[in-house]
Amino acid sequence: MSYLDNLESSLKNLETNQERGEDLKRDAQHRASEKARALAAAPHADALKNGAFAHDFLAHATRIGFTQRTKVQPTWIGNVLRLQARDRRLEFRPTPDGVRAFYFEDDQETGNEIVDLKGNAEELAKRWLAA
Repeated sequence: MSYLDNLESSLKNLETNQERGEDLKRDAQHRASEKARALAAAPHADALKNGAFAHDFLAHATRIGFTQRTKVQPTWIGNVLRLQARDRRLEFRPTPDGVRAFYFEDDQETGNEIVDLKGNAEELAKRWLAA
């Protein structure tokens, strides 16, 4: 290997290390922000999983779905509660601001709102299944 080839290889390795360092720094910042977001949403996730709202909402949604001859299928995906009823879907996602309900129809988001976990679960179930 000649001197010029060796020099070129060294410069290329230096550039690659600099780029890799920037990528690592960016990844570390992204991980830190995601961790902070998850920690901020943790109390809301716990309230959703262990509180009475989710249980009451499931009971009301199942009862209303039964009268409409529609099966309501609940699924927990991590901290997200997903309910599927025919072509409608509702997801309760904990965020740092509180629990947010995302409404979907035919896999297209039609709206979202912050949910009061101390509020009326029956009203929300009626609104979701009546739409």
